[in-house]
Amino acid sequence: MDRIPSGKNVVDGQPVDAVDMIAALTAAPFVFQDGATQSFTADGGTTYVDRGTPSAGEWSVTGDGTFSSFWPPTYRATYSVRWIVEDGVRMGVSFTDTRSGVRYDGRYR
Repeated sequence: MDRIPSGKNVVDGQPVDAVDMIAALTAAPFVFQDGATQSFTADGGTTYVDRGTPSAGEWSVTGDGTFSSFWPPTYRATYSVRWIVEDGVRMGVSFTDTRSGVRYDGRYR
């Protein structure tokens, strides 16, 4: 986890700034509560692995700092992204679907 962004202090639940999004998402793979994992690349690629089955998608940051994902052939979603911070340490990020409000906590592996 040595690539996890540091620098300015952030608090738990603070939005990830658009300028920090690439560093926050590509710092390390994420693991979710259900055991699924996801990794992001700086060029906009992502791989989600659920029960050993990978699926490839694309991601980007919109002008307002919202995270957007595309899973071919047609699934698109947007999320607000916030830091998960424990004892002053960035442990991961939460993705909250802007339509449904469902939150997914991704912790750095």
